[in-house]
Amino acid sequence: MRVLTLSVFAMCAATAALAQQWEFGGVAGGGFLNSVPATGATAGFAPGLVAGALVGERLSPHISGEIRYEFFQSDLQLSSSGQTARFAGQAHAVHYDILYRVRNTESRVQFYGAAGGGMKIFRGTGTEEAYQPLSQYGYFTKTLTIKPMISAGGGVTFRLAPKLVLRAEVRDFITPFPTQVLTPAPGVKFGSFLNDVVPMVALEYVH
Repeated sequence: MRVLTLSVFAMCAATAALAQQWEFGGVAGGGFLNSVPATGATAGFAPGLVAGALVGERLSPHISGEIRYEFFQSDLQLSSSGQTARFAGQAHAVHYDILYRVRNTESRVQFYGAAGGGMKIFRGTGTEEAYQPLSQYGYFTKTLTIKPMISAGGGVTFRLAPKLVLRAEVRDFITPFPTQVLTPAPGVKFGSFLNDVVPMVALEYVH
């Protein structure tokens, strides 16, 4: 009897696993970061392209979870009195989000909200120089730092075919300011948080 019970349980678990829907997709968009106040200046990152990939699992008719990766082309930036100094940079984000769909999975058009968290890796990739414009406010560094990240946003999906879905969304990636990459000069204080607002589109294959 015990063997039979275990066998039935294993068959039910396997059937449930096969019934789950998985989503695989690529995303692309543009990142628009806020500048934080600095003493006598503003510090932040220039707008740039964003690209990435996602793997998602439908947990219920209204809820799914997904793991995402995004690459950001984001140059470091200091501005003061009409002058701007830039330094090449990039970032990488890895996070897990929960999506809640207003309608069930069979609806052709679905609106959804998303929230989750993970980490964002900031990296300065420019060439360090002995003299840097606006160095009285901060220093660009060719280094790397990892910051915790909150992800929030929402969007809409359009079912183009039984296994093909187009998604349009806006995400806000919130992190502490990476002062290891863009370092305040002595006596200068930077604001605490960055908001990276990213409009994106994604094309997904549903299996």
